[in-house]
Amino acid sequence: MKKLLSALLAAALMLSLAACGTAKTESGSSLDSDSSVSSTAAKLDTVCNVYGLNGPTGIGLAPLMKKAEDKTGRLNYNIATVGSNDEIVAKLTNGEADIAAVATNLASTLYKKTNGGISVLAANTLGVLCLVTKGEEITDIKELKGKTVYSTGQGANPEYIINFIFEKNGLKVGEDVTINFVEQPTELVTAFAQNENIIAVAPQPVATTLTVKDQAAKITLDMNKEWDKVSDTQLVMGCIVARNEYIQNNPEAVKIFLEEYKESVSEVNTDIDTAAALCEKYGIVASAAIAKKAIPLCNIVYEDGSKLKTDLSAYLKFLFEANPQSVGGALPDDNFYYEAK
Repeated sequence: MKKLLSALLAAALMLSLAACGTAKTESGSSLDSDSSVSSTAAKLDTVCNVYGLNGPTGIGLAPLMKKAEDKTGRLNYNIATVGSNDEIVAKLTNGEADIAAVATNLASTLYKKTNGGISVLAANTLGVLCLVTKGEEITDIKELKGKTVYSTGQGANPEYIINFIFEKNGLKVGEDVTINFVEQPTELVTAFAQNENIIAVAPQPVATTLTVKDQAAKITLDMNKEWDKVSDTQLVMGCIVARNEYIQNNPEAVKIFLEEYKESVSEVNTDIDTAAALCEKYGIVASAAIAKKAIPLCNIVYEDGSKLKTDLSAYLKFLFEANPQSVGGALPDDNFYYEAK
């Protein structure tokens, strides 16, 4: 139980700061044909310290973590995931992490905080929010009129995303629909246990956990798809960043990492059973059973090059307009986006 609650809290922390036009495969992968990754087969004797956040942002690392453990990767990897954004920030700013999987708005904030000391290499997660219901039949956002919706993430990405989707569907928050924000995802678990009729917007894997804990609960809408219906921009909630010092000193290692990370993301989306088992093994998700159900709704992708810049800059602009402080007070300039030399 403690392990489950720990994973839930990690997911909530990710989305409190975050937290998810290219063709999508049926597995949910979004692989940019304008890739900046080169083909390099040789192994380099270069250390690469990689950290990810537990939950969706770190899921794409799972197969690569297995390679690191087996020492079959093409770099000397040290890969680990942690439970809070604060840990990621500390490891990047003190140089302990060379590369990290983080929320996109945190990446923007870090870019400002480090005076341009990091670059974003690739997007790895699109939208991760889902509508979960119990005792309510909701098949369209407009059906939420007159309802109360529970959610985490007040003053952060989830609130801005929810408000936008609701308003684009003609629902005015506070008048047509009430949002009851809770501090921790564990409060959603309690609320579902105590109520026969309840609606919530929750991040993965919390949304899936609600359905596992309460068989009467079910996921009815993928909010990433609802966003796509009302917006011409892409939700980009997770990404891979690297310290610029590491990029400058190890350009070939960065290219190799991106090749292997892209392969890792592909493996997650094509072999969900194995990926789910690895997520449990490395503590990225509380259990393989939850991971197996959650991964298809986590929108794990690999996107780099011009597509990354177009999609991420548009999403950060959306966040900036909702609340400038959500992206560090200013939008990052073009140097924020990595370009392979």
